[in-house]
Amino acid sequence: MKRVLTGIQPSGHITLGNYLGAIRPLIQLQQDDDVELLVFIADLHAITVPQDRQALKKNIKELAALYLACGLDLNKAHMFIQSEVPCHNQLGWVMECNSYIGELERMTQFKDKKQKQTEGISAGLLTYPPLMAADILLYDADLVPVGEDQKQHLEITRNLAERFNNKYSETFKVPEPYILKNGARIMSLVDPTKKMSKSDANPKAYITLLDDINIAKKKIKSAVTDSDGNIKYDVINKPGISNLLTIYSALTNISISELETKYQDSNYQTFKEDLANIVACFLTKIQSKFNYYINDSELDLVLNSGRDYAYHYASRKIQKVYRKVGLGRN
Repeated sequence: MKRVLTGIQPSGHITLGNYLGAIRPLIQLQQDDDVELLVFIADLHAITVPQDRQALKKNIKELAALYLACGLDLNKAHMFIQSEVPCHNQLGWVMECNSYIGELERMTQFKDKKQKQTEGISAGLLTYPPLMAADILLYDADLVPVGEDQKQHLEITRNLAERFNNKYSETFKVPEPYILKNGARIMSLVDPTKKMSKSDANPKAYITLLDDINIAKKKIKSAVTDSDGNIKYDVINKPGISNLLTIYSALTNISISELETKYQDSNYQTFKEDLANIVACFLTKIQSKFNYYINDSELDLVLNSGRDYAYHYASRKIQKVYRKVGLGRN
């Protein structure tokens, strides 16, 4: 049985891009009887930048409820909170001690965040890749769903696993990436040359799964396109309408070529109106399920069960690692 592991930071609500790029692949993988899912909420990674304590606690719980609302099957998956399994920190330090400053400084996200945060840059921004590697290697994950912009993170995980295996003998499984080809990269509604991000300063650039329905529809209708009016998929020359076609196709499972044919005699206004209604219908269903889980004790039971399962597996792995490194008395 293949083990698939993924995590997402509880730093704000999940965007439509997060869903289509990271969560939907999990839902699709659940259809495979030969797959086990491990899903964790990466709250330790969230504190590499300043967080409001109460907001973080709220975001952790809401993120867990959203995973369930999106269709996580508890017969196939285990969900837990990263900080509730201390083995992540323990292996994270071992991985940090096997990492090199140069390779960490070359990480694209570190360089980007360093430019944005010119004062008070935490060491965690530099050293979180070893912790991310620990998140994956603790559980001998076979596959890790990643977007195109996250492949570098998985590559350093693979490098660290191989480095440790070569130094201390075979210990970690070297994971492979799982990339969703359609819908894996959803772009900003304001600047379609950039990825949709919940950290964007302009709230019109993204749609979250908990957005007010009418506001979400307005964001679709005001999304940046171009002036020629032809509904054609062309990422280079028509990035705006191409992004909307990708969203439409991902939410309806209608191919982009079929959508081009359907709207060949139409205009942007009509197309956006239809897409806005599709997005509204999707969000309504998600929010209805979310409201159930966020107010029900079942959510804590799910997280408790996931924590216990994860700790049972991770604790055995960290004991093995400690023995090989020479830590402890035994």
